[in-house]
Amino acid sequence: MGRLNVELCGIPLDNPIIPASGTFGYGYEFAELYDINILGTFSFKGTTKDPRFGNPTPRIAECPQGMINAVGLQNPGVEKVISEELPKLSKCFAKKVMANVSGFSVEDYAYTCQRLNGCEQIGWFEVNISCPNVHGGGMSFGTSPEAAAEVTRAVKNVTEKPVIIKLSPNVTDITEIAKACADAGADGISLINTLLGMRIDLRTKKPIIANKMGGFSGSAVFPVALRMVYQVSKAVSIPVIGMGGVSSAEDVVEMMLAGATAVGIGAANLVDPFICRDIINDLPGVMEKYGIENLRDIIGRA
Repeated sequence: MGRLNVELCGIPLDNPIIPASGTFGYGYEFAELYDINILGTFSFKGTTKDPRFGNPTPRIAECPQGMINAVGLQNPGVEKVISEELPKLSKCFAKKVMANVSGFSVEDYAYTCQRLNGCEQIGWFEVNISCPNVHGGGMSFGTSPEAAAEVTRAVKNVTEKPVIIKLSPNVTDITEIAKACADAGADGISLINTLLGMRIDLRTKKPIIANKMGGFSGSAVFPVALRMVYQVSKAVSIPVIGMGGVSSAEDVVEMMLAGATAVGIGAANLVDPFICRDIINDLPGVMEKYGIENLRDIIGRA
């Protein structure tokens, strides 16, 4: 194995760098800029059972060291992803891809994963449980250990591929949710999703985003994400994908020391579309600087 190699849920990666869902489209858009096969893998745009137009505009608000978004899971729906998006991706990406799946009921999650399960390109499912449970009063699946476990079991029942549960940071005890998912059979945990944030336009005296609130991401959230990755990696024995504010090779090393097996890069892709390529290229120099022989040796060493 090479110095950058890691293994995620039994599948080898050339390096731990994974562009995060919602910031890398379905991959082929970035393939016009550079060879995306340099990546460990990537998590494609959040996909739901039915097509979604998303939330009304404006959907984006800038913040110091970050941004707030309320895109609303805009996507063409699982059938179009299978018939159109994945065939396009296959022409420019030779590795297994991570399928990010969202839903508004347990049945939604199970249906979408079952439809995608037959796609050979998909190596892992990343199940986003930050969605509102329409049968549970609108509370996010990720705020309840019982609801998180129910989704985990439902998806595990329809696929033999590794199931990674993506957790919301908007909870009191992140380890309680992580342990419930692990006990229900999750193969990995992905965190953090965005924090809940808001901006107000001083001229109009109204919220900038039409949805009033949205997901806060960017480098400002890195210390919070790092803390949660550290806590979860100590609480469960399954791999963790750490993300949240990562924007440099040094940040990647820090995330891995906190316990991340692989590292997601999100908002930074929207600022610099070459950031993942550049971080991969920078990693050997940073490893040399800090006396790191192999990345897999530092996972959870903090």
